Amino acid sequence: MRAQWNRYWLVAAAILFALLLLLDSAQAQTPPRSVGLGSNPPGSIYYSLASGLANVVSNASLFQMTVQPYTGSSTYLPLIETGELEFGMVNAVDMALAYQGPDKLKIGGRNPYPHTPSGRLIMRGSPLQSSLVVRKDSPIKTIHDVKGKRVTGEYPAQLAVWYNIYGSLANGGLSWNDVKVVPVPAVNEGVDALVQGRADVTTHAIGSAKIKEADVAIGIRYLSLDCSPQAEERMKKAVPGYYLATFKAGSSTGIVEDICGFAYDIYMIGHKGLPDAVVQGALKAIWDNIAKLPPLHPSFKDWTRERAATYDATLPYHPAAVQFYKEKGIWSAKMDEAQRRLLAMHP
Repeated sequence: MRAQWNRYWLVAAAILFALLLLLDSAQAQTPPRSVGLGSNPPGSIYYSLASGLANVVSNASLFQMTVQPYTGSSTYLPLIETGELEFGMVNAVDMALAYQGPDKLKIGGRNPYPHTPSGRLIMRGSPLQSSLVVRKDSPIKTIHDVKGKRVTGEYPAQLAVWYNIYGSLANGGLSWNDVKVVPVPAVNEGVDALVQGRADVTTHAIGSAKIKEADVAIGIRYLSLDCSPQAEERMKKAVPGYYLATFKAGSSTGIVEDICGFAYDIYMIGHKGLPDAVVQGALKAIWDNIAKLPPLHPSFKDWTRERAATYDATLPYHPAAVQFYKEKGIWSAKMDEAQRRLLAMHP
């Protein structure tokens, strides 16, 4: 009798243990009420895109997504690494440097980005498109005219912009030693320096709110880079991930003639430990409502389903994103190969 009673207790304990495991698993996969999406400050292209994505995700998922602006990606990447911030809007070059770390990758002899080996790609979005910016009445007409001029630089809070200008100078066969550097902390302050007359040349994303403000204040003009294959090769060698893009006169504020600028991809990233339900919930909301994005900002015209997964990524995808893209039929064997290579750096 006692043996039978003990068996009952063992069975009951096993059932209770199994139920607790199921409960824990269910709770682990239950999306939180809200998640954060880190971005650059208001006025930046990153903030505009983050606001649009957060709006769509909040309206079409089980959780709210809130934009959390920071001075620049170098200030919030440490929060992604620790998991304190769920998502972030970062570009491909930033993430190549942050993911690989200074021991494996440097550009221009430097990589001061906070090492972020736990970062994972959720979705590739629009290309960020830009060029150098001058006053509309500036005598600077070509990239070669920039030599000896006052150019915004340093960018300690937004290191990506240092690479923007470094790559643009390389396109013209120039370096930081060929210009007078005007130190600024981040991209918006660079435009402020131009507006205030403290700098002759700066940069900012095409179509950004900050550029529209500057155009109203003083009148600005995007400067064309050198469109030749040799110049593009110089730029690509200086900053891997950059490529030339052409823009027609009148296509956006400050583009007063046909120009060549530079482009590179914008990513939505997260921590590798993000619950699958959160990643797939955000992706499903964006995927199902992709047509609602372009009216929110012109740059969303290139934020497409077809661009979401790529073999040319600079960090590995989150496993839940891989599964999502496989189910949608846009994941390839070439992407599997790239995923294995990237994960081998930081499993």
